[in-house]
Amino acid sequence: MAPTGVAIRDVREQLFDAAERVLSRDGVTALTSRAVTIEAGCAKGVLHRHFADFDAFLAELVLDRIGGLRFRAQGLRESAGTGTVVANLTATLTDLFGSVAVAIVALVISRDELRSRLRAAGSKGVPLLTEAAAVTAAYLTAEQAHGRIAPDADVDTLAPTLIGAAHLLFASAGNTEPPEEAEVTKVVTAVVGGVVRAG
Repeated sequence: MAPTGVAIRDVREQLFDAAERVLSRDGVTALTSRAVTIEAGCAKGVLHRHFADFDAFLAELVLDRIGGLRFRAQGLRESAGTGTVVANLTATLTDLFGSVAVAIVALVISRDELRSRLRAAGSKGVPLLTEAAAVTAAYLTAEQAHGRIAPDADVDTLAPTLIGAAHLLFASAGNTEPPEEAEVTKVVTAVVGGVVRAG
């Protein structure tokens, strides 16, 4: 129950959303179990009733957001052959990094125990960024099938290059306004412009 006596419908999602707000607003160092429960507007013990400890909570948060990325991947793959390659990638990268992906990556990098738990759960590389690169590579491969990316383009190199460049662009903005669409488009064009074909 919430302090007001109203039942909490989806406690996990409420706590995840609260953690993202704390991360986005106050940064990694401010993210504590107490900060999350205060932000969520629930009793102090609620988080520990649903998760073994705070790192277990954080691991579930990251895995949940990776699941959301996989859902986005379907939309990106379906966009292959429509619009323009640069516009599709710009929109996807803005959506990904305009959320809390930058803060989640910083969180993963800052907590050894969290990284260990994510590795144990099967996550490789830098969680979220690794999955984003895989999603991007799959999209670029689909665009190759449509003839809109050169057949000899190395999508397995282009994809992580795009993700890394976009991550740096958005991370540099910090908690201020995110980069303008034109800035993201410029990065995407610089990385894939040489392999994009008309059509």
